[in-house]
Amino acid sequence: MTEDQTLAAPALKEIFDRERLRHIATETASISAAFDAEKFMALATANLDDLGIMQRLRQTATSLHGALPGSFENAVDVLHELAPRIQHGFASIVLSEYVALYGKGHFDLSMQALSYFTRFGSAEFAIRHFLARDFHGTLQVMRGWALDDNEHVRRLASEGSRPRLPWSFQLKQLIKDPSPTAPILEALRSDPSLYVRKSVANHLNDISKDHPDRVIDHISAWDMDDRNTAWIVKHALRTMIKKGDPRALGAIGSTGKPMVRVEAFAIQPAAILLGGRITLKANIASTAETVQQLVVDYAVHYVKKSGGSSKKVFKLKEINLPPGSQKELSISQAVRDFTTRKHYPGHHLIELIVNGETVAEGGFELKG
Repeated sequence: MTEDQTLAAPALKEIFDRERLRHIATETASISAAFDAEKFMALATANLDDLGIMQRLRQTATSLHGALPGSFENAVDVLHELAPRIQHGFASIVLSEYVALYGKGHFDLSMQALSYFTRFGSAEFAIRHFLARDFHGTLQVMRGWALDDNEHVRRLASEGSRPRLPWSFQLKQLIKDPSPTAPILEALRSDPSLYVRKSVANHLNDISKDHPDRVIDHISAWDMDDRNTAWIVKHALRTMIKKGDPRALGAIGSTGKPMVRVEAFAIQPAAILLGGRITLKANIASTAETVQQLVVDYAVHYVKKSGGSSKKVFKLKEINLPPGSQKELSISQAVRDFTTRKHYPGHHLIELIVNGETVAEGGFELKG
C-alpha cells in the first residue's frame, strides 16, 4: 500500500455481503441435503450491516455450524467439497475459522483440514488458536508444513507462527522467546516462492522489534549469494535499517557511516492544502575515496492534533555512489487523510536520512 492509495478496510466487510452469503448457502446445500440454507441465511445476515469484516467472518462460520447438522468430522467432509467452490481467497478463510471454533477436540483432523483449507484462504488466524491451546504439539506439525510441496502450506508454517501477526492476537510466548520457530525459518530461508519469502521476512521483522541482535545473529550464517535469501534478509531488516542500525546496514552490504555532502535539498511547494502534493529533491555528492552503498530514506514529522508530531520513515532509494560522483534524487507524495492517519495544519519537518543518519532537513506548511 502506497501513500497514494486509499486503504480499503472500510469496504472489506462487503466481502461477506448477502450475495456471497447466498452463494455459500447454495453451494453448501448442493453438497449436503441436510444443510438448512434458509436457516444459514437468517443466522449469517443477522445485524449484518453493523458488523465489521472479522465479525462477519466469525458469524458466517457459526452460521455454517448452526445450519449443518452432524459431527465435526461430517462437517469437515462437507467443507472440504465447499472449499474450491467459494472462489474468493478471503471469504474462504471462513472454513479455517470453522475449524478454529469447533475442531479443538479433534487435533489431528483439524491439522489436516487447515493444511487443506489454507490453499484456498489462509489458515493463519485459525492455527493460532491451536498454538494457544497446544503450543508444542501444534508447532511440531507446523515444522513439518515448512517442508511441504505446496507454497500455501509452507507459508502457513511461517505466517501462522509470527509473534505479532496483524489482525490476530499476539503470541506472547514467541515474543518472549522466538527460538521455537527457528527451524521453520531455517527451512524457508531460500524458498523459491515470493509468497513464502514475504512471510519469512515479515516473521523476522516481527522478531527484530523485540530481539534485534538475535535476528542479526540468526541471519549471519545465511548465504547472501543466494538471491532468495538476500531478498528475505533485506526485507526482514527494514525496521532496523530505517533506524540506522549498523549491523542491519552491514548485513545488506551498506558501507556504514555515510561520507556525503548534500548539494541541494528542497521541498516544493513550501505550503499546500490538504489533498495537495509535495516533491522532495536532493543532490547527494560523495566525499569518500571508495564506492559507497547507501540507503536513502526520508522522514516526515506529521503534526498531531495535540500540536506535537509523529515521525514516519519512508524508503527513497538505495544507491551506489562512486568517489567524486553525485546523485540526484526526487520523489513526490500526496498529503491527504487515510484511515490510519489524519493530517493537521502546521509545519511538517522532513529529514533526509542516509544510512540511518540525518544529513539534511526541510519542511512544508500544511494550511488549514
